[in-house]
Amino acid sequence: MSDLESLAYVFPGQGAQSVGMGKDLYDAFDSIKSLFKQADEVIDFPITKMCFEGPDEELRKTVNAQPALVLVSIACLKVAQEIAGKAFPKPTYMAGHSLGEYTALAAANVIDFKDAIILSRERGRLMYEAGLQQPGAMAAVLGLNETVLLDVCKQTDTVIANFNCPGQLVISGPSENIARASEMAKAKGAARVTQLQVSGAFHSPLMQPAVIGMKSALEKVIFRDPVVPIIGNVTAQPLTRGIQFYDELLTQLVSSVQWQKSVEHMIVHGVKKFIEIGPGKVLAGLIKRIDKEVEILNIGDIASVKSMVSS
Repeated sequence: MSDLESLAYVFPGQGAQSVGMGKDLYDAFDSIKSLFKQADEVIDFPITKMCFEGPDEELRKTVNAQPALVLVSIACLKVAQEIAGKAFPKPTYMAGHSLGEYTALAAANVIDFKDAIILSRERGRLMYEAGLQQPGAMAAVLGLNETVLLDVCKQTDTVIANFNCPGQLVISGPSENIARASEMAKAKGAARVTQLQVSGAFHSPLMQPAVIGMKSALEKVIFRDPVVPIIGNVTAQPLTRGIQFYDELLTQLVSSVQWQKSVEHMIVHGVKKFIEIGPGKVLAGLIKRIDKEVEILNIGDIASVKSMVSS
């Protein structure tokens, strides 16, 4: 990869995890072994074993999936930097989808790696507990106009949690309301409505109990200015000062993820290439539906890193 066109690093959120992720990186690089060991130590939990062996139902749990994804995504970035050295392209922007924002903060040197692991573990725990206090659900709605779905949400006391891409929106709210909203969305022409396997109504007001706990966790962390602007989930605007991230991370818990607008902002400001760094290819699919013209590369294992570096 030798061209100098503007590019962005993007980091996946919960749902991208899979058992076995990161194992090839761990086996091949001593630096990655050290990274995984550090993660186990700072949260006093064998997250390495969870990544490699699961079981899947345990890895899927919010409290485990979130630190596991931050860990493996940062490992993917470090391997790419180690293999490519100075040839690995530097980004103009970074962004992360929901949880992925914590990975972006570590990658942009806003917070230390260990703080990213601790915070993501605590975020997962608090979100799970908020779901117990105020039970809720989420559903992906495909093929329905945003304005129509906003009206459905208004009538059912639910919210759009994720503005992912044209034709893919996610709703969130109390479980019985989501059931009603799902039926109404189908009646109004949605191609498909699928309930998500999550433990609560993420990115909705029902996550307010988690905000209180996260305030306490975030107050212990030093936020530095990012090395490149990070496009915030809440506003889809560049955040350039460390002080901005405290509010961003709290507001993000109870607010919509403006992913489509985030990607569009980066494209309007010259980004022609996106590198999705971390497990899976969820963001690549979303970005392609936002703009078919941009180039998207994935770094999720050693093979994909080597392929990118040699291209």
